Amino acid sequence: MAEKSRSLPRGSSTIVVPIDKDRYGQIVSAPDAFRGFLVECFAAHPELFPEAFASGFRSKDCRTSAKMGIPIRRIECKADGSVFSVQPSFVLPYMTGYTDSVADALFLRTFGVPHWALAKVFGRDPSYWQRLETSLGRSSIVGTTVRTTAVPEHLAADEHHQTLQGEKAYIATVVAEGCCLGADVSSSADEPGLTKAYGTFKTEAQDVQPGYRAKTVNIDGWKATRLAWLALFPLAVIVRCFLHGWLSIRERCKKDEHYKEAGDKIWHAYQAQDKRTMAQRLRRLGEWARKTLKGTFLDKVLKLCRRSQEYQKGYEQQGAHRTSNMLDRVMRKMSQHFDGCQHLHGSRQAARKHCRAWALLHNFAPWSPQAVKANDGWLSPAQRLNQHRYHVHWLHNLLVSSSLAGFRRPLAPPHNPA
Repeated sequence: MAEKSRSLPRGSSTIVVPIDKDRYGQIVSAPDAFRGFLVECFAAHPELFPEAFASGFRSKDCRTSAKMGIPIRRIECKADGSVFSVQPSFVLPYMTGYTDSVADALFLRTFGVPHWALAKVFGRDPSYWQRLETSLGRSSIVGTTVRTTAVPEHLAADEHHQTLQGEKAYIATVVAEGCCLGADVSSSADEPGLTKAYGTFKTEAQDVQPGYRAKTVNIDGWKATRLAWLALFPLAVIVRCFLHGWLSIRERCKKDEHYKEAGDKIWHAYQAQDKRTMAQRLRRLGEWARKTLKGTFLDKVLKLCRRSQEYQKGYEQQGAHRTSNMLDRVMRKMSQHFDGCQHLHGSRQAARKHCRAWALLHNFAPWSPQAVKANDGWLSPAQRLNQHRYHVHWLHNLLVSSSLAGFRRPLAPPHNPA
């Protein structure tokens, strides 16, 4: 257990519970009342607690924050002796402020509002807001986002190109069910670099769901991306994005007189209800193209037709993504965010935390009223995915979901002195 604990980030020994300031003030100084609250919270939300908690616990000590004067209790699990701090959701990790007082500023960060502008409007200094934001990146993206449901098996993935200290960097992005489940920085776009970057998603997914494997992954045509995913999940079905095939045609041929007619035929093929029909329509498209088109336009359309078998793989698994539309919507927001704050800065580790923090803010920050209405009243992508929320306030919900830094804490094996 000691070895595993060292591999986990800061915050993985902190249990975050949904509770308001008034009730917390009433029970924190009364051990019996506090114990009763934890038992009640565990019964309702066992996923927020370590596995050893179920075998019983004892109060260890109570300390008062020098920064904010808030008492924080620690407990010890009887099963393995592991110790955890219990933190209320109305206060930020490491006592850096109150949740409600920073929520509006962090919400604006999802739109790329720079830290200096936040300091001008909300006070403090730019470095405070930068540290506050990047501290969220310590938590597991998958573990924090996926709390009361299974890890999605049908994924979409691509690399978002950015600059880090003037050098090219690639954010290996994984999306499912409208949530960003992976965002790690690679300095190269080759197979080893992308395998390592996408491997972070695999590690976090298998922490949440041991033995997890992706069923399908929708990607563009980049060979290194395909090889990276096959190295991580050899049995996964790799689906080539149909949209990227169309975009390569649109970028080069949209001024051609046959552009609209070709587009209608291409999307008619995509709308086929099964792969046999799609293959037939693509063959007919190729026959039409040879008679009608010429030059680059003809080459592009025939290239799309030759990829028929790759596009057909999207029919092999129900729920597979045949286009990257969902991924593109998320990456468009990511691009706006990083463009607004002048790209990535600092060390690779700082840039990595920045990307991971953005992913969690994207997953938990509230939608517009129109989007909430269109999604049955769920306030964010994470709420819709889990069909659940711990707190009506979005930042409280994020902090509670990041209990144990989003990592599951299984019961430690018995200690063997030998």
